[in-house]
Amino acid sequence: MSSVLGISLPGEWSSAPLKHVTTYLNRGSVPTYVDEGAVRAIGQAANQATGIDWTRTRFHDFSGDPRRLKGFLRPNDLLINSTGTGTLGRVGYFRESPDGLPCVADSHVTIARAKISELDSRFMYYWLNSRPFQEFMYAALVVGATNQIELNRDRLGDASVPLPGLKEQHRIADFLDAETARIDRLVDLRRLQLLRLEERAYAAVSEILIPGILGFSQSSGPWPWLPAMADDRPLVRLGYVCRLQNGLTVDSKRDLAGDVVTRPYLRVANVQTGHVDLDSVVEITVPRHISNRTSLRPGDVLMTEGGDLDKLGRGTVWRGELPDCLHQNHVFALRPEPDRLDGDYLALMTRTLHGRCYFESTGSRTTNLASTNSSKIMSFPIPLPSVAAQRALADEAQAVIDNSQAAKQLLERQLGLLSERRQALITAAVTGQFDVSTASGRNTTEGISA
Repeated sequence: MSSVLGISLPGEWSSAPLKHVTTYLNRGSVPTYVDEGAVRAIGQAANQATGIDWTRTRFHDFSGDPRRLKGFLRPNDLLINSTGTGTLGRVGYFRESPDGLPCVADSHVTIARAKISELDSRFMYYWLNSRPFQEFMYAALVVGATNQIELNRDRLGDASVPLPGLKEQHRIADFLDAETARIDRLVDLRRLQLLRLEERAYAAVSEILIPGILGFSQSSGPWPWLPAMADDRPLVRLGYVCRLQNGLTVDSKRDLAGDVVTRPYLRVANVQTGHVDLDSVVEITVPRHISNRTSLRPGDVLMTEGGDLDKLGRGTVWRGELPDCLHQNHVFALRPEPDRLDGDYLALMTRTLHGRCYFESTGSRTTNLASTNSSKIMSFPIPLPSVAAQRALADEAQAVIDNSQAAKQLLERQLGLLSERRQALITAAVTGQFDVSTASGRNTTEGISA
């Protein structure tokens, strides 16, 4: 009885080194990129786990017969990402380009072309994607360190492939095509549910805090997305009911002689939507007078100066999670007047349709980032009912968010289980742990270790 990676195979199965059952096992070429060309180049970014992302392919400057190019791709070739932590090992399946253009793999991608008399390309695809092989690849086939790792072609060629008969390979590949497609459809539906859940919570919170904002706007004035405000909730500039504290600037040349203190301090990366991430808080040593003017207080609302446009200006309430904590100059601390403005109400208001429209329309944009400033933050117009009404509205909106988060966690758990089931099916099928000719994916994971 033969085995592969310590897994016993059925008696009639054999195994062989990958290089013995492929006709081509090599990296692609280094393209000369152009805006438009007659040959598409597929790199690691385009070779995704969900398939080839053609929007991420580029063009290679070449004229002549593309079949002469190193890395020229043929239908049913496998593409294996071969460099970089988190990218290496991703396996794709090439059929043809959507526009019929010839394609090449770039030098960071290994091409594996099956010897069709001995190995089904789809069976090889599933074997290379199986958990045992993926774990083996990182443990034994990779050279280099940190992010400079790469897949060693010779070691890859020596790696064993389980080999049932060719007809059995076809049956296994057909079974896995059908079952993984079914699981992938469920995954797509769960992800759509997550998206709809987020949209529903966003709309509900917006409507709770600003009734009528999801309907017709007043279509005039400086904030055309806002409905007419009720008399008991006038629109007030944030600076009238709130103070803003700037954070400290990191300066390696700062004089630390004299009275200094070492304190934890928050950076932009620590301030997330709806919570503060304390997993990577660092400390800084500064003069005591700087610490005194940049210390956070419980109830402060944190806002970041820059980042992705859709996250700009989102507020998070500081609950005093770390004593004597400071904040970076790219994080603003807003300190509401407690008898006029509730911090939770303000933080939630920044997550409404009104908050998003305001900060996205006033933010300064660059190629990849957006930014705001203290003046724009303090000019944010906020509906201002009584503090008691603010707290009641904030509680109602938070209940919607909490319910949405609970449902989101259940959906994410289902996605995790679906991923485990998919891997269990692939591993069990390509190592002969069940007979696919009589099996249904609905009952094959019983007794299989994910």
